[in-house]
Amino acid sequence: MTSFFLDQHGCAKNQIDGELILTRLLHKGMKRVNTPEEADLIIVNSCGFIESAKRESLEAVIDAKTSYPHAKVLLAGCLSERYAESLAEDLPEADGIIGNGDLSAVDAVVDSIIEGQRPVETYDQEGVCCGEREELLSFPGSAYVKISEGCDSRCSFCAIPGIRGNMRSRPAQDIIDEIQSLLNRGIVEINLVGQDSASYGMDGANPIKKEIWSQFDGTGDKKSPLCQLLEGISKLEGKFWIRLLYIHPDHFPLDILPVMVADPRLLPYFDIPFQSGSDPIIKAMNRIGTGQEYTELVQKLKAQTWNPCLGEAAVRSTFLVGFPGETEENATDTLNFITAIEPDWAGSFTYSKEEDTPAGRMENQVPKKIAEKRNKALQALQEEMTAKRLSQRTGRTYDVLIEEVIEGGDGEGNGLAIGRCWFQAPEVDGAVVVSYDLEDQAHLVASGNMVSVLVTGSSGVDLTGAIV
Repeated sequence: MTSFFLDQHGCAKNQIDGELILTRLLHKGMKRVNTPEEADLIIVNSCGFIESAKRESLEAVIDAKTSYPHAKVLLAGCLSERYAESLAEDLPEADGIIGNGDLSAVDAVVDSIIEGQRPVETYDQEGVCCGEREELLSFPGSAYVKISEGCDSRCSFCAIPGIRGNMRSRPAQDIIDEIQSLLNRGIVEINLVGQDSASYGMDGANPIKKEIWSQFDGTGDKKSPLCQLLEGISKLEGKFWIRLLYIHPDHFPLDILPVMVADPRLLPYFDIPFQSGSDPIIKAMNRIGTGQEYTELVQKLKAQTWNPCLGEAAVRSTFLVGFPGETEENATDTLNFITAIEPDWAGSFTYSKEEDTPAGRMENQVPKKIAEKRNKALQALQEEMTAKRLSQRTGRTYDVLIEEVIEGGDGEGNGLAIGRCWFQAPEVDGAVVVSYDLEDQAHLVASGNMVSVLVTGSSGVDLTGAIV
């Protein structure tokens, strides 16, 4: 039996691809091992989005071959899809390369590697790679589900359409059936993902024509495909969380809000990558909104009357700092925008000049040191915002999904566990440190369980609380 180790990199969409790969190899009769030392085959499921991620994935391949020369190394994922031809020549450490257009091909590629060949394979980006996932790479109780693949938006800084292709949406019933299957397995948190979840079902629509998206403002009879999908999910029975990730601000279908208000299982957690709050930069990014329009969108989300057990909506965003031509005034505009919308969470990264993107050819590239300084200022402001938002959630009781139980507790007779509230997405947001009585409440606490927790305090990006 050939053993394999999966070295996972990149985003949640890539994680799903990794789960699909490992499931195919398990069905092939191979054995998954937990350390690369034990593996006959090491698979680096790479990220190719920005320079730092590309470098990390390349180093993983080189380190794997250097540290474990007995093993074959397969490079998979976005990096291999984007640079297969050049990597075939420049990365001899890889014993094989496979893109992410057709993951069913991994069986044949692995066979070729085992037979001593060096396959280099990419495939057309068609459909959505999905299917059975025997093992999940998330914490117990949680899973990601793809609703689409690719993107029709052409943000000037983004290489994703060149890697993942144009927008392709899965049929709603396929998504609903997969969610039901996961619920049957005991999963209680489903995170819906796509490169542009707001555009679900709108494959081929022109992303820069506002009239296409304004028809889904909730005032007319026409429902967006995303609204219809959420209505279908809402018909499922049971207690679970549905969280929608990666919602492009220019395409946000407001008609989803009444559906979410009516069903508290559809969490009012809005992951909207604004990228900038400065109008000239937003325009240069090939986006059609404005800082004022984005501010008004967040105000609408927070003005909704959500279920009392949830409270106010949670907003997460992402910001790109140091975009070509960004001035100090533009950077200040973004800081003022963050102050205005008060996001619960926000990630930020400095601009990475990517080949084959319009921004990569733009003049007035911002020096790295200046971009990093602006990024630190943005992160400091967001830390203040996050602390403020978390302090507003103390004193309330929430359901908490337990991720990990800390062995030995606090050493004073109390148990400790790490979990997340509904407004904390996996991996990217903070956590809740949960204390409980080891004698009376230990039976409630296990990875994948939901428990009721009174939040008593906050520290940095995390909360503390006790089971009630």
